[in-house]
Amino acid sequence: MSGLPPFPPLPAASLASRRETVADALREAITSGRLQAGQKLTESGVAEHLGTSRAPVREALRQLEQEGLVISYPYRGTEVLGVSQEEIENVLVPIRISLEKFAFRKAMPRLTDADYAHLQSLVRTMEEAAEAADAALLADEDIRFHEAVVTLSGQQHCLQIWRSIQPRVRAYFRRDASHYADATVVAEQHRELIDALRAGDEQALDRAVTAHINTHFSIAPDPSE
Repeated sequence: MSGLPPFPPLPAASLASRRETVADALREAITSGRLQAGQKLTESGVAEHLGTSRAPVREALRQLEQEGLVISYPYRGTEVLGVSQEEIENVLVPIRISLEKFAFRKAMPRLTDADYAHLQSLVRTMEEAAEAADAALLADEDIRFHEAVVTLSGQQHCLQIWRSIQPRVRAYFRRDASHYADATVVAEQHRELIDALRAGDEQALDRAVTAHINTHFSIAPDPSE
């Protein structure tokens, strides 16, 4: 299919596994920006490009539509959805602030030494990614950190909401990570969140979480560029 970026060959697998492989390949291309907002995708075109049948592609596109990364139109195929700055500021960020303030507060008294060690390991990987100028890994470790805390909160409804918005959050994390003048600040910001969790002050933790989630406003790319 013309216009699609190159993908690695798909391994032999069951239909369910192949669907996940196709979904992973397309999700990665969308969140990394290799597939641009508005780009058209057809089952036959994607199947031919990936060297697979249409059935796993059809299921993968349905999954990505549920994640808000594509939209399907009758008789017109499927189109990649972008994440606008307006959506980030007015939808994703407010949802994240409400959800993560609650989840971080609930996680605070539950965290063990092993949990803190895991969070610290994610921060160290962020440092390594920043030093290697690997914006994709930096963004992915950022996502893993926040999902880890939400998971450790023990609030299943929060985790369900988080996972429903995570693909679009990941897309803007990927976008923003490449615009940091000094990517090492990302690890430092997450250390501050760990310090706030350890301190045990809910109000201070709320402020830290809110300030952190709003960070992207200062480094978001100029849409006119």
